[in-house]
Amino acid sequence: MTVITPLGRRRLLLGSAAAIAAPALILAPRHSVAQGVDAARRWVEGEFQPSTLSKEQQMQEMEWFARAAQPYRGQEINVVSETITTHEYEARTLAKAFSEITGIKLRHDLLQEGDVVEKIQTQMQSGRNLYDAWVNDSDLIGTHFRYQQAVPLSDWMTGEGKDQTLPTLDIEDFIGRSFCTGPDGKLYQMPDQQFANLYWFRYDWFGRPAIREAFRKKYGYELGVPVNWSAYEDIAEFFTNDVKEIDGVKVYGHMDYGKKDPSLGWRFTDAWLSMAGNGDRGIPNGKPVDEWGIRMEGCRPTGSSIERGGDTNGPAAVYAIAKYVEWLKKYAPPEAAGMTFSESGPVPAQGNVAQQIFWYTAFTADMVKPGLPVVDAQGLPKWRMAPSPHGAYWKEGMKLGYQDAGSWTLLKSTPVDRRRAAWLYAQFCVAKSTSLKKSHVGLTFIRESDIWHPSFTERAPKLGGLVEFYRSPARVQWTPTGVNIPDYPKLAQLWWQNIGDASSGAKTPQAAMDALAAAQDSVLERLQRANVQGECGPKLNPKTSAEHWYEQAKKDGNVAPQRKLANEKPKGETVDYDTLIRGWPASPPKRA
Repeated sequence: MTVITPLGRRRLLLGSAAAIAAPALILAPRHSVAQGVDAARRWVEGEFQPSTLSKEQQMQEMEWFARAAQPYRGQEINVVSETITTHEYEARTLAKAFSEITGIKLRHDLLQEGDVVEKIQTQMQSGRNLYDAWVNDSDLIGTHFRYQQAVPLSDWMTGEGKDQTLPTLDIEDFIGRSFCTGPDGKLYQMPDQQFANLYWFRYDWFGRPAIREAFRKKYGYELGVPVNWSAYEDIAEFFTNDVKEIDGVKVYGHMDYGKKDPSLGWRFTDAWLSMAGNGDRGIPNGKPVDEWGIRMEGCRPTGSSIERGGDTNGPAAVYAIAKYVEWLKKYAPPEAAGMTFSESGPVPAQGNVAQQIFWYTAFTADMVKPGLPVVDAQGLPKWRMAPSPHGAYWKEGMKLGYQDAGSWTLLKSTPVDRRRAAWLYAQFCVAKSTSLKKSHVGLTFIRESDIWHPSFTERAPKLGGLVEFYRSPARVQWTPTGVNIPDYPKLAQLWWQNIGDASSGAKTPQAAMDALAAAQDSVLERLQRANVQGECGPKLNPKTSAEHWYEQAKKDGNVAPQRKLANEKPKGETVDYDTLIRGWPASPPKRA
């Protein structure tokens, strides 16, 4: 039986069981550059359309790959990623194209995410080369920066890997490059796919005049996309207990899951606390306190608990957990409390849920299939996605949600010649010649130029707001876990165990977060004693009082930790969806 770590569950719904098995090794005979160019022409004329490049520009990129790969023709390279649609496309299609064009033998393994993390840890700890390149979540940026086992790509592209770096790579075009940058300003990873957790709602139900009038009469404001958690709660209450039934179907105003299971952990580490208002202002992550509640001074993590200047067990974090528990009990289907992530994922598509506050855009393709209750007769979605509402403690300038960024990572333990060959494949998967088509297949954007391509303007109405969100200025407030987390695998596993106690009712939200904060401080303390992370490793603040840190935040002009609010449910606020998206840019931002 395969054991899936806490890091692996968010992907289980996204790929078929069969796809978890490694694909067959893709072989390429020893051939000339000319043969590679001939193969490239076939791919450019067919599979690699559409592209933001002209076919002539695509052929120039492909010829560069064919020539740059000459020293490695016939070499066998092994890479790995987790199993989602985007990576399935790479493993089945792009790997084949790469081998035909370059003559490099390529194996692209697909594993569950937890297995990927386990294997990359093994290679970092043992120095034994398991894979030549990894698609590894940028959530590990703090880990890679501190342990210095990953190759800084900024140095690599101008040094040992210079001759194998695509001249038209255009790093500035990657929307997630800041996620992969360490405190030293160096790029450690290169984004390969991205998706966000957003607000999901039944656009058709929200537009019904009788429902809108009943909501306005009860709450005194318009039914629309909730701006704050108060409005989300009002909408959840309204659909669950006032509307109750639509077209003969029992409906619920909220969907979530609550089983004490590893999949519960990422539900919270993926920025739930920051959505509530935990942590400080600052993009991509709060400074000096991030969305996990860990304080960082300079580049050193200094504490998680409020007594050490952190915010993991502060009032904003406790409020975040309390609302999660309350909404799950009051407004979600009764069975939701016993569900895992993979069990709860398909529920909104069944047509009995009005809204979901924590929904991943990676589900888009599965939510627009013809015949679903949430798709109309013309094949258009009855639902939309929109920016997430924020909690009572949230302040302007804070992060507002999570964005996954699976990113190419090279390790120092991989021999340089193998690393160079694998780097060619990594770039092939994100090059402008291939990235737009890959975006259409997996719906996981990485390039600004792809997002604004006319083919996505044409497709946008069928994608429920995905394109509009990624073209919006709101996008920058959705970011992955950041550099404050010095050892993501060790710390992430603490969350589901402790928050599971709150979900099950075994502990109060305050007690659960006190336990989590103490557990995180314990890990930070062990890392500090081991002194394996150098001058940017943890150095815990001495314990004082919460009052001391409240005053310190005020003195420093920071937000975290915040005192408990007298009113944690201000008046609800909503915005009309169509008005919202009309206010977003109609053209791409200009490059500086």
